[in-house]
Amino acid sequence: MARRDIFGSVLGPATAVADAKDVSGYAVRGASRSIMQSFEELSKSSVVDLDPAFVDTSFVSDRLDEDDEAYQELLAAIRERGQDSPILVRPHPELSGRFQTVFGHRRVKVARQLGRPVRAVVKKMGDEDHVIAQGQENAARANLSFIERTLFADRILKRGHTPDTVKSALALDDTTFSKMRSVTSNIPEPVIVAIGAAKTVGRDRWW
Repeated sequence: MARRDIFGSVLGPATAVADAKDVSGYAVRGASRSIMQSFEELSKSSVVDLDPAFVDTSFVSDRLDEDDEAYQELLAAIRERGQDSPILVRPHPELSGRFQTVFGHRRVKVARQLGRPVRAVVKKMGDEDHVIAQGQENAARANLSFIERTLFADRILKRGHTPDTVKSALALDDTTFSKMRSVTSNIPEPVIVAIGAAKTVGRDRWW
């Protein structure tokens, strides 16, 4: 299925524009041309400093395990040269004065640990745009395993979103989506969580 360019619709003038800065381009791995263009658009948006104490996690998680080595590398890099890439947040849909992370959870965690503000683009968006943006950005940046992507898809569906939303968020074709559904239909989520990310296990071994 063609990947929906969600960033084109959710990005634009940020809702908070004080102290706008240019941001260096994202370093992405394996991203399509449309995603690269979307990150370039994000890098030109207005960026603000937020207190990480007021930034909550996404309403749907896409990770099973924290890669401690990768986190420590990120922590050291931000401690040394600052946060090069902004995160994307939206005003919290339920809690006034707070924000909800769309992507950039580890950068929020680092900011908390270092006692620094987190650099962010703030944009109003609904839940559907939120999960699509989260899925597309992590597909470009994060080395998520097949089962992490599968569980993320299942959690999106359980939130009442459509299969088309899932396929757009994760750039899935019908065959892969069907196989993911088969996995979560036959293996309960607690079992998957207990197994963990299983990054060395290819998708064929799950069915």
